[in-house]
Amino acid sequence: MEKQLPQSMQNLLEEVRAKLAGDDKLIKMFENCYTNTLDTTVKRMDDGTTYVITGDIPAMWLRDSVCQLRPYYVLAEKDPEIADMIEGLVKRQMKYILIDAYANAFNEEENGNCWEKDETDQCDWIWERKYEIDSLCFPIQMSYLLWKNTGRTGQFDEEFVKAMYRVIEVFRTEQDHENKSPYSFVRKGCYYTDTLSRDGKGALVKSNIGLTWSGFRPSDDACMYGYLIPSNMFAEVVMGYVVEIATEILKNEELAKLAAELKAELREAIEAYGTLTNYQYGKVYAYEVDGFGQYNIMDDANLPSLLSIPYIGYVNEDDEVYQNTRKMILSEMNPYFYKGSAAQGIGSPHTPVNYIWHISLAMQGLTSNDMEYKKQILEMMKNTDGGKELMHEGFNVDDPTQYTREWFSWANAMFCELVLDYCGYKVKR
Repeated sequence: MEKQLPQSMQNLLEEVRAKLAGDDKLIKMFENCYTNTLDTTVKRMDDGTTYVITGDIPAMWLRDSVCQLRPYYVLAEKDPEIADMIEGLVKRQMKYILIDAYANAFNEEENGNCWEKDETDQCDWIWERKYEIDSLCFPIQMSYLLWKNTGRTGQFDEEFVKAMYRVIEVFRTEQDHENKSPYSFVRKGCYYTDTLSRDGKGALVKSNIGLTWSGFRPSDDACMYGYLIPSNMFAEVVMGYVVEIATEILKNEELAKLAAELKAELREAIEAYGTLTNYQYGKVYAYEVDGFGQYNIMDDANLPSLLSIPYIGYVNEDDEVYQNTRKMILSEMNPYFYKGSAAQGIGSPHTPVNYIWHISLAMQGLTSNDMEYKKQILEMMKNTDGGKELMHEGFNVDDPTQYTREWFSWANAMFCELVLDYCGYKVKR
């Protein structure tokens, strides 16, 4: 038996139907995707927290869970139960960060379930322990956006403060990964992108240049070079959130100072080490660098990405370097940009060649101010559902009935956010 939809959601669905009148398939897909996460992935716990599975895997990713609930901010402002659900997720995320700030995915309880028994310091709460900068950024973003969209501040409790100190400590440690980091990760008998080189240490990076190291990308694939620029940008942005929260809500001058100092270092280092001059597109951002001069020109569908730079709040859509970068990664200079008879866009080394992702298509629309362009992207997404009326992970650019994952909650959420954006509903930040 399906859950009864909240009245606030029923009202919004009715408004969207009116705004999209005449496009029955788009309306149906939005209704399916918008109700799907609430129906299938969200569980309210006895302790008042919220547990959100990623979809077809019975574990909670810190990143995915935030993205899955993001389209519900437009309801949370007027619906206390939706706001409670989001606040409950923030509180569970802070608990997990304090259990292990290097883990990316957690179990509902301390049951020892996991993807693999990896060679890393893994306790029974942890489903997977791939260290990714964005896993620490997204929970901060969620706590901040909850405040901005509802006025709530109950999430900024003692556990939140402890978690913020821990996040800053980890980011600082990983500025000198080679000498100070306790983290390593080895997975036996797997494809090389699922483990770290050098006995779990990862590719060598230059220490103490201001950037902070990440073992894995948001795709859960190992970084080629350890300084992942979009994730460093996201860290810079959320440190600004911590400054604002610490100053205005917590009245914690020490925390504000620590976050402000780290934010300034990250910004300076990104601009110094994360940019290059491309012969065709001018000054652009690299996807990854090592600090020694090597860099990786590409983009990946998972967030944060170079495409998502304005979405995460590092610069605005009209920034010149972003626009140069955007043109580059939406071209064949990006090895994961694919064109076909059904669609064109950005895929990922995480999925087969010539498969592009609905997440990246949605991001193309969300990072444009052109309403007609947004509509074109929605048409492309609508016509590549493979007949399922839900979003997938990746799909074949020539045959959308070939796809990975029957449905993907994060992709459903991104599609919904673009539909809402097109209809005039925006997340406040």
